[in-house]
Amino acid sequence: MAWWGILLIGIACAIFGGIIGFIITRKVIQKQLRDNPPINENQIRAMYRSMGRKPSEADIKKTMNAVKRGK
Repeated sequence: MAWWGILLIGIACAIFGGIIGFIITRKVIQKQLRDNPPINENQIRAMYRSMGRKPSEADIKKTMNAVKRGK
């Protein structure tokens, strides 16, 4: 086989491997985010308490919506 044939096979394998790696990595990260969300309502309550405030439910919902919009 000529050198250009080997080169084309190598490039095709690199592209195929990159696509497969991207798909697998994306699935793993999505599963990690689903299992371990970055922030939840209890963490927001603790944050407000550490600042010396008693959080209302409206404060918590407003903060959660701001976090979701920031994604």
